[in-house]
Amino acid sequence: MPETRRERVDAEGHASERPLQISEDVIYLGIAVLLVAVALVVLVDAAHGMLSLAHTDATAVVLGVLDRLLLVFIIVELLYAVRVTLRRRRILAEPFLVVGILSAIKEIILLSIKAAEAPGSGSTFNDSMTEVGVLGVLVVLLALSAWLMRAKEHAPGEGSGDS
Repeated sequence: MPETRRERVDAEGHASERPLQISEDVIYLGIAVLLVAVALVVLVDAAHGMLSLAHTDATAVVLGVLDRLLLVFIIVELLYAVRVTLRRRRILAEPFLVVGILSAIKEIILLSIKAAEAPGSGSTFNDSMTEVGVLGVLVVLLALSAWLMRAKEHAPGEGSGDS
């Protein structure tokens, strides 16, 4: 027996939602394409920065390249978040928590390298160490949040079960 229009609409959701879903997918795909382009540009910039090793202080070059490569990791994690959103049709917090963790770790690494260049008890050094401490606490809190979310997802009667 052929399916009626109403049964088809009920199975797929309201008929007026389809254009919105398509628009949403197009926007997410646009974001994904831009994220890939930005990641490639930053990656090429990091490679170009390594080529300038002969003309600049090695520490500055390593710091710049490391900064760019960690930024690529963050961009790739954002790309993953977009992919998961497209696949599951909902936004999950966990990929964004990972982005926050990566961003904080990136700043900790960069601040530590900069602080190592100017050791001592100056106000710049103290400010850097305070910031590293705050970022360290932030990493622990974000990791705890991600762990709690994952534990809640796997608890009986919680989550979607499609992980």
